[in-house]
Amino acid sequence: MERQTIVKLSVLIPVYNERPWIAECVGRVVAQKVRGVTALEIIIVDDGSGDGTDRILVDLQKRHAGIIKIITHAHNQGKGACIRSAVEEMTGDICIIQDGDLEYSPDNYPVMLAPLIDGLADCVYGSRFQGDQPKRVLLFYHYLGNKFLTFLSNLLTNVNITDMETGYKAFRCDILKQIKIVSNRFGFEPEVTAKVARLRCRMYEVGISYFGRTYAEGKKITWVDGIKAIFTIIRFRIFP
Repeated sequence: MERQTIVKLSVLIPVYNERPWIAECVGRVVAQKVRGVTALEIIIVDDGSGDGTDRILVDLQKRHAGIIKIITHAHNQGKGACIRSAVEEMTGDICIIQDGDLEYSPDNYPVMLAPLIDGLADCVYGSRFQGDQPKRVLLFYHYLGNKFLTFLSNLLTNVNITDMETGYKAFRCDILKQIKIVSNRFGFEPEVTAKVARLRCRMYEVGISYFGRTYAEGKKITWVDGIKAIFTIIRFRIFP
């Protein structure tokens, strides 16, 4: 893809019980000024929230008329299912996945999207282990688990990224639309990595800031998801 003069950005936001953060998240997304981006759409997938998130989303849609599209899942299905629903509705040239809890700051958009806007990349991963941006210090065992999953993924896909499990991934929309995502939960991360690697996409990685949450603050991924990720990595190497 050559560098474009008109770029529409699709922001895909999966949410599940994110009432305390979603309004600020959307506000910060709308406020971003990214070189080359001239149009914006925000697709929010409410994954069966039961904490009043749905009422806040209705207010946000009225406040930002014409920008926000809301998709509602009747029951909780997981991040992968949310991304699958959002991809079906997106109409942009490039897209970015934005968690609704602000662990990943929209202030990273300029550096995340630059390789796509400049026509250098097909997908960009935001690494929590690169760069000099601020990163909250959290659990060592999570760090080890992440490093192991990234190593295993790299071994089987023959790429050399530093943070496969990052929740900050950006794509050319036409690339993501041609990938059939089957994982419903956090298996999305290793699955999409395996599939963009198999497509020989031009993958870039940039250092980002990271404001992680503890479980007491609402973090949802668990060690069970880590075990499932191992099988997901192996699965999509054997059965592409």
